[in-house]
Amino acid sequence: MATVLALSGSPSRTSRTALLAEHTASDLRSRGHRSFVLALRDLPAAALLSADTHDTSLARAVDLVAESDALVVATPIYKAAYSGLLKTFLDLLPQHAFAGKPVLPLATGGSPAHVLALDYALRPVLTALGAQVTQGWFVLDRHITTAPDGAMTLDHNDELKLANVTDQFVLALPSRTLLTAA
Repeated sequence: MATVLALSGSPSRTSRTALLAEHTASDLRSRGHRSFVLALRDLPAAALLSADTHDTSLARAVDLVAESDALVVATPIYKAAYSGLLKTFLDLLPQHAFAGKPVLPLATGGSPAHVLALDYALRPVLTALGAQVTQGWFVLDRHITTAPDGAMTLDHNDELKLANVTDQFVLALPSRTLLTAA
């Protein structure tokens, strides 16, 4: 069982990206992994902008990254790049914060023209942090719907593709075996 931290890089309170991150974290929990979502928008803005890692909330967020076995990094795509909020958080992490950790990149956006942002904008920075980046997935905003109770539904094809990239991510997760006394 691995511990997976899902970073939600959307600044919006009504974020499809956040729903996608939670959906993926829930899928990982159903597969027996511990998974948590950290909504970066909930971190204190002043501490983020000044890279004040002594701030208690920010220090805890950095610790969560260090303590995780793997990460899901979910971001909306704005102007062909991942969110500034995500960039700000990634910039304050230590140089090799993701060293040896599998990372599943996920993105949402309004146009298929943004799909390349996963490989040309996000993947390089994740790699620079030392991540073992698995194949990611881009979901069009219009393919994510929410019910009045807040439940999320993905377009059928996106659900299948997301399950496929999540399967590949799970294969990259470190396995932990418990030693038992004989």
